[in-house]
Amino acid sequence: MLVSLLSLALPALAQSDKVLKPQEVTEAVLIEALTPATPVRTRSIRVTADTGTPNAAAAPAAKPSTNLLITFQTNSSELTSHAKQVLNVVGRALSSDKLSTYRFSIEGHADPRGASDANQTLSQARAESVRQYLVHNTNIDTGRLDAIGKGDKELMNKVNPIAPENRRVTIVNMTP
Repeated sequence: MLVSLLSLALPALAQSDKVLKPQEVTEAVLIEALTPATPVRTRSIRVTADTGTPNAAAAPAAKPSTNLLITFQTNSSELTSHAKQVLNVVGRALSSDKLSTYRFSIEGHADPRGASDANQTLSQARAESVRQYLVHNTNIDTGRLDAIGKGDKELMNKVNPIAPENRRVTIVNMTP
């Protein structure tokens, strides 16, 4: 039986290419990865170089996210029993006091094998499958989760396009 791997990308906060293996996924790790950083306010004088651009705006901070390994059958959006175990941990983390007020997007990804249109459809179906599981089996409010298919356009591993980390679902905290 062929198994394709799908990873849930959780905190992009550190823009990490690391994919958490199922044994590395804990509520504490997920909560830390998906909780937005609290801005630190200080009273100080900052000396900066004159760039000639008044009030140059800093680049916006990346939204918290991370990568998880979730398994699907090849060319399927049906979750395996192992994937469901990992998603139970995800559901508990999303229900925690620290994350219960946030909205998340679940972004499905596919590797570039096959037609681009088919990969788009598959990635959307996988994102929906994860969303539905979290809503129906871990009681996450449906309004807190959006499923988005990204197709095969955002490869994590460009050196090896068919690598498992390119077949993933990313969970992103949508808090501004």
